[in-house]
Amino acid sequence: MSMFCYQCQETAKNRGCTIAGVCGKKADTANLQDLLIYVVKGVSLLADIGRKQDVVVEKADKFMFEALFMTITNANFDPGKILNKVREGFRVRDFVKKELQENGVEVPEKLPEPASWFAENEAELLAKSASVGVLKTADEDIRSLKELVTYGLKGMAAYAEHAYNLGYRNDAVFAFMHRALATICDDTQRVDTLIPLVLETGEYGVQVMALLDKANTESYGNPEITRVNLGVRKNPGILISGHDLKDMEELLEQTLNSGVDIYTHGEMLPANYYPAFKKYPHFVGNYGNSWWKQKEEFEPFHGPVLFTTNCIVPPKDSYKDRIYTSGSAGFEGCVHIPDREDGKAKDFSRIIEHAKRCVAPEALEEGELIGGFAHNQVLALADKVVAAVKSGAIRKFIVMAGCDGRMKDRLYYEEFAKKLPKDTVILTAGCAKYRYNKLPLGDIGGIPRVLDAGQCNDSYSLAVIALKLKEVFGLKDLNELPIAYNIAWYEQKAVIVLLALLYLGVKNIHLGPTLPAFISPAVKNVLVEKFGLSGIGDVDTDMKELLN
Repeated sequence: MSMFCYQCQETAKNRGCTIAGVCGKKADTANLQDLLIYVVKGVSLLADIGRKQDVVVEKADKFMFEALFMTITNANFDPGKILNKVREGFRVRDFVKKELQENGVEVPEKLPEPASWFAENEAELLAKSASVGVLKTADEDIRSLKELVTYGLKGMAAYAEHAYNLGYRNDAVFAFMHRALATICDDTQRVDTLIPLVLETGEYGVQVMALLDKANTESYGNPEITRVNLGVRKNPGILISGHDLKDMEELLEQTLNSGVDIYTHGEMLPANYYPAFKKYPHFVGNYGNSWWKQKEEFEPFHGPVLFTTNCIVPPKDSYKDRIYTSGSAGFEGCVHIPDREDGKAKDFSRIIEHAKRCVAPEALEEGELIGGFAHNQVLALADKVVAAVKSGAIRKFIVMAGCDGRMKDRLYYEEFAKKLPKDTVILTAGCAKYRYNKLPLGDIGGIPRVLDAGQCNDSYSLAVIALKLKEVFGLKDLNELPIAYNIAWYEQKAVIVLLALLYLGVKNIHLGPTLPAFISPAVKNVLVEKFGLSGIGDVDTDMKELLN
């Protein structure tokens, strides 16, 4: 095999991609991502040594979360950029080592290979990249647990980077991430020592999502119930995709009075719910649907598209020259907007000038959709919600958060939503909502039957809502609430959401459309026995089980 990757839900035959990624990445790119993870582990090994003696190197923190984020599914397809990040890792590793020595920290003379191996020329780097992947760990169960931690850390890195961009950090989260990466480098770790690390990853997942929630709401206000326009206007536009709200803010500011309109796409839809963004008259609304439809939907948009994070599908040649990337995202041959320097905003002038040369978007649809039901807004309606539950008007909440995907088995979620009884309410976050957020499901006493909390990281809102309802109803256990979990996953941010829910004690989660290929049979048995985790089946059978 020329590569091996099984970190996403669509991995080939639910076993692993071995020639090229189903996502579109080539073998050399996949291998270089493995090499980048290998180098990140080396940086974290040294950073962890320092932190044990109270020496913190911020450069190590920043490199860690940036590098991990670059390897998330559908984020960066540019082997040159990944190779540059590997080389940056060598420099950061040397810097950390020097900082430790200057602060009197004893660095072992013989370090594990990820903290000591070095190569300069590209041929050596490419050769090494083919030997440091997932399958280097021979034991299937040890490998499963280590990858479960790794993919959880990738999700944490995404949320940590978004918060960091807004000036928020949690040093305990960074300390844990370094320690976890250092731990999984240790070949003496066994199943009984790695299982607690998996749950601890979920614990810090809750912390990093709480941090990002604070960063977003303190920066842009609490999301409000909002009717989002789905139509278009006559000005040229820029379509902004991904998750980074700081990029959203800076693009809106730089396009003010430019004659260019701004539309959200995919996971950027929830930007429409924030009060701070509503003041911009050229912020039109949302264009299109879930990430996987972009090959058909970007054609009629006509204007440039900015990817602030993952969710890129390799573009068609007909619009590839209109694709711009920023932050962790990248695609070979597309323009990349450089990072911020010296506290200044990113410079979006190139994409703005490009937009001015384009015609206005063609309408894909008309009308509105409603969203903005993050925890602050739902808790403001708590009396109404509680009354509806007590009266029997709402029998059950179904958490259908997570990711969307392109495979036909995702139709399950649309069918499930359509068949839900009219006395149930869907709680959602992430792009999974595109399977049902435009269905005419109605409301219950003025409460919409689809309550969209926002992006995938806003699954934290759903946890806050559940904890508040537990308190209101005077229950001892979250699992006594009239809430069932039918979650869809695709990439690694969904993994950290799952681990966070498990840490909070949520049981009997249905996860689909397939269980992760990286979960070995023995690890699956542990998750089934301890947490009641299960896959999905047919809609009618699952619905009967979840509603009971």
